[in-house]
Amino acid sequence: MIQLTISEDAAGQRLDKLVRKALQGVPLSHVYKMFRTRKIRVNGARGKAEQLVAAGDVVVIRGDEERLLAPPQEGAAPGAVKVTFRVLHEDEDVLAVDKPAGLAAHPGTGITGATLVEMSRAYLKTPGDLPPTEFRPSPAHRLDRDTSGVVLVAKHRKAMVRLTEIFTSGEGMKKTYLALVKGKMPREAGTIDLPLSEHEQTARSKAQRGVNFQEALTRWKVLSAAREISLLAVSIETGRTHQIRRHLEAIGHPVAGDRRYGDFAFNRTAKQRWALRRMGLHAWRLQIPHPRTGDPLRLEAPFPAELAEVLSRANLALPEGLAAGGAGTRRAGRAARDR
Repeated sequence: MIQLTISEDAAGQRLDKLVRKALQGVPLSHVYKMFRTRKIRVNGARGKAEQLVAAGDVVVIRGDEERLLAPPQEGAAPGAVKVTFRVLHEDEDVLAVDKPAGLAAHPGTGITGATLVEMSRAYLKTPGDLPPTEFRPSPAHRLDRDTSGVVLVAKHRKAMVRLTEIFTSGEGMKKTYLALVKGKMPREAGTIDLPLSEHEQTARSKAQRGVNFQEALTRWKVLSAAREISLLAVSIETGRTHQIRRHLEAIGHPVAGDRRYGDFAFNRTAKQRWALRRMGLHAWRLQIPHPRTGDPLRLEAPFPAELAEVLSRANLALPEGLAAGGAGTRRAGRAARDR
């Protein structure tokens, strides 16, 4: 028999989600069979998959503990993972970091080495022996591996739930990126209002109802320009997968160094002439309601030094007020917050 007492941080989850975390080595079909056969109980009563657990609840899972209970997840020991991000802001609920280009946010197929997940947990000295049902600090949103800039890490479950709601709805949120793009833009500012196909639509869905297009709106403004390359400030009002990269490619000004949507001949030129060795996209500014107080949390990641060097080699001026940041990790002062 396995007995779990629900902590304050674990409260609010669906019971089936919590049990699946506790029984990581058990097939999903068997987990739900245990619900049907009343082997999962909460405070002595039959547990229902959809019910939400509360702090202090006692969950009992009947069965052979040695066969059911997955071994604790191994966490990185403090100091075992080298932290390469810059800290922009930290409080009891969130950690805001400046993710360098090349660092993957989450583990996945083809990802080697430490990710932002492991680095943030190492930085916060998250115990490696936490039970699998307990929350571990995690990024609250995604940023492409080759994109640098602001990423928010939730320190506890309630912060993650609230941040997920905000990022999904866009409530009170403003996101601005800096993009190095091919060529000179036709005017000083513009809007790209172009629906994009759903990135993760299944083949079955496509066969049944065709390609599903989603509304997507991107606004851009020229900050510095030459005949062959331009620096844009780009804001997005929708959060589609690879939205900025796909939209700029669609209007003939792809992001420099973009190996998926870019102009490959231009990328080679940019590498040879201006030493561009990464994608020219940087998550510059993020304004978002704080998950606990609701007050605006304003974050800014300095323009990467390696991209500033590309601007210099391409004879593009670094716009006034756009500070270039150095490499390495450092603790920054508190981000501007309006109380």
